[in-house]
Amino acid sequence: MPEDLRALVGKREEKRSLQTRDPVEAKRRHAEALAEIEERWANLRAGPKALTEREAHQLAAVVHDRWLQQHADNPSQQTAWNVDLADRLFAPPRRLRSYNILDPDFDDPNGVQILQMERWCLEGADECLATRGMVVDDQSRRLLAKAIAAAVQRASLTLARLAMGEVPASGFLPVQSAVVPFAASQQPLPLTDLVKGWAAERRPAAKTLYEWSRVVRQLGDYLGHSDARRLTGEDLIGWKQSMVEGGLRPKTIQDAKLAPMRAILQWGVHNKHIASNPAEGISLDARSKQGEKKRSFSDEEAKIILRAALAEKDPVRRWVPWIGAYSGARVSEICQLRSEDIIKIEEIWCMKFDPEAGSLKTSGSERIIPLHPALIEAGFLKFVAKIKAGPIFAALAPDKFGKRGGNGTKVIGRFVRQLGLTDTRLSPSHSWRHRIKTSGRKHGLAQDILDAITGHGSRSVADSYGEFPVEALYREISKIPKLEL
Repeated sequence: MPEDLRALVGKREEKRSLQTRDPVEAKRRHAEALAEIEERWANLRAGPKALTEREAHQLAAVVHDRWLQQHADNPSQQTAWNVDLADRLFAPPRRLRSYNILDPDFDDPNGVQILQMERWCLEGADECLATRGMVVDDQSRRLLAKAIAAAVQRASLTLARLAMGEVPASGFLPVQSAVVPFAASQQPLPLTDLVKGWAAERRPAAKTLYEWSRVVRQLGDYLGHSDARRLTGEDLIGWKQSMVEGGLRPKTIQDAKLAPMRAILQWGVHNKHIASNPAEGISLDARSKQGEKKRSFSDEEAKIILRAALAEKDPVRRWVPWIGAYSGARVSEICQLRSEDIIKIEEIWCMKFDPEAGSLKTSGSERIIPLHPALIEAGFLKFVAKIKAGPIFAALAPDKFGKRGGNGTKVIGRFVRQLGLTDTRLSPSHSWRHRIKTSGRKHGLAQDILDAITGHGSRSVADSYGEFPVEALYREISKIPKLEL
């Protein structure tokens, strides 16, 4: 990776498997891959740009072709895109009295579907731009989303004519040449092969690879086959419906089932293994209903836990709740802390969450958090001082993925529930992260510093500029008062 792009891309190398052992084919694919990469690098170097309408429609052309390919075998089954509403997408705000479905003025019966279609186009625009390394302003992003909407509308109208038995006119993508030869001329492609290729490039955490591989097996069990080239959008819709009927939570279906399949199949498209992503556009409204949304620990609930922790001899039950209460760190992050991660920077004691100690959820999770005065007063530094080197929770056995956080979450879960805190909206581990956000708002912590403390991503490009001095982090976290037990 060129030196000038490392900060933008976030890695030093760019690897891509050519997926062939044939020297001639490898040479051809290498040229294609190199051209794609160099185009993306050139776009990244160019920086932000404004798209013209012509450029937007050129970028959206691939979406038109993929949509035709995805549904060409059974064009009448294309129901995801409502052609009757397409001309109302991205209309000026006056076309809808309100964009808030909870607002009394939201009286358009098709308003929700219009917003869903717009959101899908905007997500498609983001994916298109990211693939090409293009950075554009909000107006250009919206322009591309409108071009994608127009492309899908054209393709959907073509599919409607194909469903009536019409022969495609010149200029339309022929079904025989675009779809059938692709499926007929290539050998079956096991979904597990896509997973292996994706994992080789992305190098996910062991737990992520395990869970995504399990999702692929579950889909194969439902279908009765595991051939990625036979997979259709209708198959995935049926799978989604079976999970809904099976009582699986919408958020689980959306985030833990559909999202992994969409990512794996998209990798297959980018690497020329499959012609289109049949999971594209298939989603589920995963918004929490009233009474289901996770919440913070209240002051009284927090006191119950922290008082009980004071009486514990087991280091996990004694210290993990206290660290969570005054840092908002994830249990998985806390459980893999080492004695060398408790450091003094500019006369301020801090915790360093370092990937060398174990994998972290996101790049933003690698951070430094000053120790809250309440933690020092409670004797945390004395506890750490007794450990010469290595994990501070060494007695906590790693799980099958080599992470202490998995078993730590179970320990903390049982500990908190045994204290009588059985509200299902409370997460014994994660409600501390909710609480630190609530406390931050209550006591006026600077938003960007609060995000840096919790390891949440930057809200804008501007937020990613500069560093967060330890003095500033300590100043803000100290605004949260100690709970009087």
